[in-house]
Amino acid sequence: MANIETALKEAMALEGAVGVALVDYTSGLTLGYMGGDGVMDMTMAAAGNTDVVRAKMRTLELLGLQDGIEDILITLDTQYHLIRLLRGRRSGDALFLYLALNKNRANLGLARHQLRKIESDLDV
Repeated sequence: MANIETALKEAMALEGAVGVALVDYTSGLTLGYMGGDGVMDMTMAAAGNTDVVRAKMRTLELLGLQDGIEDILITLDTQYHLIRLLRGRRSGDALFLYLALNKNRANLGLARHQLRKIESDLDV
């Protein structure tokens, strides 16, 4: 089982990684982050993406869908932003991994695969 720092380092090792954060979406608190240097404020980005997760969860509830969110992809002109909700956590845990990638250098499929692996190894 990996701790938060190890999980963040594994995510930053991905080709094209700009920054990564582990976020509690009930409180909006960032539990840890790496990267973003000179490109983006990771704590601000994590807080903003908390709103994205909450909005999507409200939408699913309003629609009466019983599906869970696996991940959310936001495609910008130069970046991919991946939000991976962590499943199988203790009751009450509401966490997501947020990964920003350089679109020209990253392999989106590999990044999604690696986030699933990081999620399964993460012990919070």
